[in-house]
Amino acid sequence: MVTTLAIDCGGGGIKASVLDGAGTMRARPLRMPTPYPLPPALFVKTLLDLGARLPTADRVTVGMPGMLRHGVVVATPHYVTRAGPRSKVDPDLLAEWSGFDARTALADAFGVPALVLNDAEVHGAGVVAGTGLELVLTLGTGLGSALFDGGTLAPHLELSHAPVRWGTTYDTYVGEVERRRLGDAFWSRRIRQMVDGLRPVFRWDRLYLGGGNSRLIRPEQLARMGDDVVVVPNTAGIVGGVRAWNLV
Repeated sequence: MVTTLAIDCGGGGIKASVLDGAGTMRARPLRMPTPYPLPPALFVKTLLDLGARLPTADRVTVGMPGMLRHGVVVATPHYVTRAGPRSKVDPDLLAEWSGFDARTALADAFGVPALVLNDAEVHGAGVVAGTGLELVLTLGTGLGSALFDGGTLAPHLELSHAPVRWGTTYDTYVGEVERRRLGDAFWSRRIRQMVDGLRPVFRWDRLYLGGGNSRLIRPEQLARMGDDVVVVPNTAGIVGGVRAWNLV
C-alpha cells in the first residue's frame, strides 16, 4: 500500500501526517508555527525536518498558499513577507519565490515523488464528492479557493485577491485579522454575505467551507446560506493529500 506524507502549509502554521492508501492517518498530526522570514531554502528544510519526525512515506503532498502551476510558484502571499501575514513584503524574498520549482526541490529533498498544489486545492481533494460543480473556500489567515467540475480540478484562480468593496480584497475582508476585529457574530454575517454574492457568479451545486475558521461560523448564519453549503473539517487539508494524486 502506498503511503503519503501530507503537509498542509499555512500562513500561521504547518501541519503534517502520514496517510495510508485509504486516507487514514497512520501517525498523530504534527504542527509547528510557520517560521519567518521564510526563503525557499528554509521552507524546504522546515518541511524536511517535520517529515523526519513522522514515519517514512512513499510520496509527499504539499499544499501551500498562493498561485502554483505544475508545482512552480507563480506568487505566494505570505512567504514573501518579512514577518508573516500583513507584514511588509521583502523584495529579495519576492524574487526568490517567483518561479521557484517547489515540486522538484521537495522531490529532491525527500527522495520520493512530490506533488505541490495550492492548499485549498488539496483541502478540496479531501472533501469533494466528484459530481457537479463544487467550490471549496477555506477560511483562515485569508481566503483560499478551489473549483472542481465532476471531480476534475479547474485551473486555479486567486479569488482572494479580487476586490470586494472599497478596494478591499476578499483576503482582507474575511481573513483572520478582520475576524478578530469584528468578532465571530459580525464576521459570520460577512461570510454569509460573501456566499450570497458569489452564488450567482459560480452557480455551484455544492459549496464547501473549510479551513481553521470555518468552525467559527455561527449556526444561524450557516442556516441562512442554504442546504448546498456545507462546513467541512480542517483535517481535510491533510486527508486530501492522498486523493490529490488523482487530480494530476
